[in-house]
Amino acid sequence: MESRHTRYFIPAALAKALGASHFWRDLYHLFLTISWPRFLSLIALLYAAINVLFALVYLAGGNCLENARPGSFLDAFFFSIDTIATVGYGSVYPRTLYANIIVAIEVFVGLLGFAIITGLMFAKFSRPTARVLFSRVATVAPFNGVSTLMFRAANERRNQILEAQMQVNLVRNEVTTEGQSMRRFYDLKLVRSRTPIFFLTWTVMHAIDETSPLYRATTDSLANAEAEIVITLTGIDETVSQAIHARHSFHAQKILWDSRFVDILYRTPDGRVSIDYDRFHDVVSIYQAD
Repeated sequence: MESRHTRYFIPAALAKALGASHFWRDLYHLFLTISWPRFLSLIALLYAAINVLFALVYLAGGNCLENARPGSFLDAFFFSIDTIATVGYGSVYPRTLYANIIVAIEVFVGLLGFAIITGLMFAKFSRPTARVLFSRVATVAPFNGVSTLMFRAANERRNQILEAQMQVNLVRNEVTTEGQSMRRFYDLKLVRSRTPIFFLTWTVMHAIDETSPLYRATTDSLANAEAEIVITLTGIDETVSQAIHARHSFHAQKILWDSRFVDILYRTPDGRVSIDYDRFHDVVSIYQAD
């Protein structure tokens, strides 16, 4: 049971709600979850900022660098780069005790920084991820005489997800007898909630009978309740033998009633069964003739 203003599965909204200062406190999680372009951009920005800072510190010591032009920011900046990376070309070197102390501090900072960045990059590379494709929409159509909610999932990798389990929840706004608005979660019982091997595609189905939270629901009623179907897939990647997960959601507008997914199975000329992923998201009305 959650407040109707709760936001889930949206890190940006969560960060905004908690405040930027709170978001930046967990830098390790931030670096692991952002994209690679943003990760590399932040590392480059941090690298430049540190060298600018040390260049200013060297300049504050006066003419403390041998063979550097007095007051030259560029000479101090590039000397900082050589120092923090322990390159040591030798043309410019510290000439005073002040400069040697700053060099010692910068080398220490550089060693720690490169160790941390190496660890972060390894953690990002080694973090197990799932590449699961979900259909853009869900459908409601009769199946074996029962109105059934259906959507598709597919493993985009050429391996298997072992012991795959699917959990589906209905989330909607409700008003209690006391008049309090609440965001409630309901489990949707699936025709098949687990599979020992998830290799190609999986059509997930929930029968909308008298026991279903979706019983007698309509597009308008779901939209008015700000309803959403939330999906969580968990399993074990056979390649890395680690647990992986994927998630998806369908808003009320993404649930198509009286529609069904088109058949994507076909036989190749050599008799093998294959899947047409170009039609993975396609649906047709149940009243449309085949």
